[in-house]
Amino acid sequence: STVNSPSTPIIIPSSPLQTSFIPKTSQLSIFKKKKPFNFASKKLVSCKASDRNQNNADSSSLNRFDRRDILLGLGGLYGATNLVSDPFASAAPIAAPDLSLCENSTVTSSSSGTSISVSCCPPKATNIIDFKPPRFSNIRLRPAAHLVDANYLEKFTKAMELMKALPDDDPRSFKQQANVHCAYCNGAYDHVGFPDKQLQIHFSWLFFPFHRFYLYFYEGYWGNPTSPLYDEKRNVDHQPPKMLDLDYAGTEELLSKRDQIKSNLSVMYRQMVTYKTPSLFHGAAYRAGDNPSPGMGSVENNPHTAVHRWVGDKREPFSEDMGNFYSAGRDPLFYAHHCNVDRLWNIWKLLLGKKRTDFTDTDWLDSSFLFYDDNANLVRVKVRDCLNSRTLGYDYQKVNIPWLKNKPTPRRPGRGSGSGSAMAAETNTKTVIRNAFPIVLDKLVRIEVPRTKKSRTKVEKENEEEVLVLQNIRVDRDVAVKFDVYINDEDDETPTEPEDSEFVGSFTNIPHNHHNPAVKLDTNLTLPLSDLLEDLDIERDDNIVVTLVPKEGKGLVSIGNIKIDFVRD
Repeated sequence: STVNSPSTPIIIPSSPLQTSFIPKTSQLSIFKKKKPFNFASKKLVSCKASDRNQNNADSSSLNRFDRRDILLGLGGLYGATNLVSDPFASAAPIAAPDLSLCENSTVTSSSSGTSISVSCCPPKATNIIDFKPPRFSNIRLRPAAHLVDANYLEKFTKAMELMKALPDDDPRSFKQQANVHCAYCNGAYDHVGFPDKQLQIHFSWLFFPFHRFYLYFYEGYWGNPTSPLYDEKRNVDHQPPKMLDLDYAGTEELLSKRDQIKSNLSVMYRQMVTYKTPSLFHGAAYRAGDNPSPGMGSVENNPHTAVHRWVGDKREPFSEDMGNFYSAGRDPLFYAHHCNVDRLWNIWKLLLGKKRTDFTDTDWLDSSFLFYDDNANLVRVKVRDCLNSRTLGYDYQKVNIPWLKNKPTPRRPGRGSGSGSAMAAETNTKTVIRNAFPIVLDKLVRIEVPRTKKSRTKVEKENEEEVLVLQNIRVDRDVAVKFDVYINDEDDETPTEPEDSEFVGSFTNIPHNHHNPAVKLDTNLTLPLSDLLEDLDIERDDNIVVTLVPKEGKGLVSIGNIKIDFVRD
């Protein structure tokens, strides 16, 4: 089952059906044309950003960062950041937390009323080394799982065995590596200088860079209890040859293998191709002193969350291991999964579109984390150090991308302009809500949302994305929820699916906790509309009808407001 794959697309099954979805060479023209990388060349492009421009690289330097030197992720920065001597004194990047103030994580379950206290705090260190890129001459390729040979797998298995054999208090041990994710994601840290603001690296623009530093090459196996790659806390109903469901909502969908493949490919197309700007892809800005969880980017929302939920064991009280942030790092599969997520960051920047770049905001570039290297030295790194995986000494093997040709299509083509207002009138008896917020999602809800700009010039279309914004989504952090969002969908009988253009996206949550369990998750969801409006031929409509369908956690989610806006980053 390809869910175990560290680097192959998680939506490609190992089956004869795979070939029917592989695009022809001409279909790969959606990628930007790049000069092929010469592995024999010593002129490597650095991603290290200058103070003015993240792309102002020192191309003459051969210094690079070997990922072996920052192998195991951690957190910690003793004392507040010295902004007096910092050239970005007026900025507010997130600083790595103070290890001495680390607290136990509280893991709760609203449904059962149970809770446990988990010690995720890392070993203390007396010295922190600032990152300096070392020299290296070779880029190592992380291979696609279906192309891994026996020798490679043997080495990986041995590496896992050695990590698990280390003492638990060794910062390089497998237990401590798992604790890193627990501490950063389950309320163990506050912002430096802001003791009332919890640090959370999900639901924001920190998701990709943190996990890139954190992960290393893992490959997961389900079945052999004697293997160091085995984890007993996995969903027993999802063992191979069961196919991964990227639209997973906590229940089993009775789809044929072909239909499941089509659904997965459509999910990947939407999450990768239609999200065209840094904030839509990475997530919302998150600065020192901000409330946590301002808003997820596309891949973090899905497929990232779907895989966590699909693998986690529903028999366990908190859906351990993969189904809860506090325990996800205990499953070797976590690292395989995040290798693939990391790979998607590389792919996204190669797709067509001038806005597919990383942020240039110094508050993002100078956000920092700490990682233990293979000599147990604690090393401080910044986001700007990981914008290009080649700077860390690795890249991913190039394979076909089947989802590039699986663009969703309208359920009812030809509805055309005016269908939004007409639908609102037709379904008035079905309760189309207008400005009645907050909404509790205890049933299917339809909301008529006005559009502020119905006609845009070519230049405006090139420089901005029309988006649907769901504001102040509130839910208990420790529950798994999923709701789907549709646009101008008028069919109550047949469910809208990811392969339909009317399917805009979903909101998902992996159970996690704040150090104060009473504090709800309060976040936003931003979904791109520009391509969808064009596909449905409703670009000139005054209004659209938004349909919200609770799929998991019915009645547990409220939404403060819904509006249409424009993203120009």
